[in-house]
Amino acid sequence: MTDPLFVEYMGRHRRILVPIAEHLSRLISDHLTSMQHVDRVTARAKDPVRFVAKARRRGADGRPRYAQPLVEIQDQVGARVVVFYKDDVDLIGTHLLHYFRPIEERTLVPESEWAFGYFGKHYVLALPADAIPAGIEIGVAPRFFELQIKTLFQHAWAEANHDLGYKPPEDLTADQKRRLAYTAAQAWGADLVFQELAAELAAQPRAAQ
Repeated sequence: MTDPLFVEYMGRHRRILVPIAEHLSRLISDHLTSMQHVDRVTARAKDPVRFVAKARRRGADGRPRYAQPLVEIQDQVGARVVVFYKDDVDLIGTHLLHYFRPIEERTLVPESEWAFGYFGKHYVLALPADAIPAGIEIGVAPRFFELQIKTLFQHAWAEANHDLGYKPPEDLTADQKRRLAYTAAQAWGADLVFQELAAELAAQPRAAQ
């Protein structure tokens, strides 16, 4: 029997969330036209299978985490800005907060300074009325969207890691986990070097034309 939540969300995904994501991507891009070092802006509606899996999660006490998942889950629409250098992450975040109202802000880093893994800046922001296309009532649109800001290396590592390593820990051997951590360390180091080089070159006087 088909899951009623899945069926309901599928309709919502097609009629409401996908058009909003497309509109939101253009809106964010417009706000960033004056900013340097922006590689890409994307937005997506959360995949129905992943939405239902998240909606069915339970807490440590065994009770459902979401009483009303269609209302409570905040990343039904998600946007991502990929930038060149580490310092650009905060610059872009600060710039966009002039246009979007923040609900939550998180800087994701590995739990230990001895570990390497996911890095990124995440925001939960109020979805503004001008991100909702004509024909979609404000009352049926999500109240929030998630924004991620990452460097090129953070983005590349996260995408590959999601494909290779986003599974229960017991499915990966110790050696496989070490190799994923090694690639994360390389991405972290590359970000550091490129940021240092960008700062050094910016500080040098320009040669006369």
